[in-house]
Amino acid sequence: MYPGGGAMSPSAVILDAEGTRLSAAEKALFRATDPFGFILFGRNLESADQIAALCGEMRESVGREALILIDQEGGRVQRLRPPLARDWPAPLDHIAAAGDGAVRALYLRYRLIAHELRMLGIDGNCAPVADLALDETHPFLRNRCYGDTPARVAELGRAVAQGLVDGGVLPVVKHIPGHGRARTDSHHELPRVGAPLDLLEAGDFAPFRALADLPLGMTAHVVYEALDPLPATVSPHVIALIRDSIGFDGLLMSDDISMKALTGTPQDNARACIAAGCDIALFCNGTLAERDRVAHAAGRMGADSLHRAETALSQRHAPLDFDIKAAWDELAALAPLPPGAGS
Repeated sequence: MYPGGGAMSPSAVILDAEGTRLSAAEKALFRATDPFGFILFGRNLESADQIAALCGEMRESVGREALILIDQEGGRVQRLRPPLARDWPAPLDHIAAAGDGAVRALYLRYRLIAHELRMLGIDGNCAPVADLALDETHPFLRNRCYGDTPARVAELGRAVAQGLVDGGVLPVVKHIPGHGRARTDSHHELPRVGAPLDLLEAGDFAPFRALADLPLGMTAHVVYEALDPLPATVSPHVIALIRDSIGFDGLLMSDDISMKALTGTPQDNARACIAAGCDIALFCNGTLAERDRVAHAAGRMGADSLHRAETALSQRHAPLDFDIKAAWDELAALAPLPPGAGS
């Protein structure tokens, strides 16, 4: 029996909302399909009271404390902006500014981000980004990364994850098994990586192996030609590698299945990623009818996925005691933020 008292497991999807409050039709859809969780975008974020109310409506619609995610990396990928949250520099820029203090700086940064999120009712963040920042990494991704060596990325990714967890927010490590060698933006086209398997194993996959104990992960819409002609998200072979070779046994969600890297219909993509071994299909920016079709195509979470979900959610806890002002002061000393970025 899933938390919340229902005898039936949730649908294997994470869905979004069109506006700042749920419409009657959305409430009815979410009651009927019971998505595992939700994700927020800029269009959903107007004021602190409104965001808290929207999160409450989402959870009420499924009758449980569903996970509510957001992309709050900093830099270009930051849904919450002032005055709702601070403007954070891109991670790679902040790391460079912090120098030898980067590990502590990233812990503090994401502990403060967790505080900003929890105050609004949001308890999941799609970070850390454990992709390598290489010379060929596409600009859409490069300054969202943390470094160019597996050990450095793993060290900083761990600091990010710990800051979020200590703040009561579940981290989602991405993009498994590694997006750094992709030369194109998967939002618009399908990237292909031709690197040999030994190079991928020693480089791209290594940070994810080091972070394999994290509760949630997100796939990459990337073809690894040494492994499979299919994108990782819909490749049983690559998902098996994520589970077995990389050792990730957390709740595995797809990247957004509406992205142009995948060419099928949203419902076909949902069906394919679940069949490949993903636990959850993430579907964003669709119509009400498309969200309904995706939820039905993904189906209900199976026993293994449900176990992973329960294990992940068991790590969600109240924020640990933390001196917010002292953290801002320490972070400013380690890596000065641009004007207006701190408090």
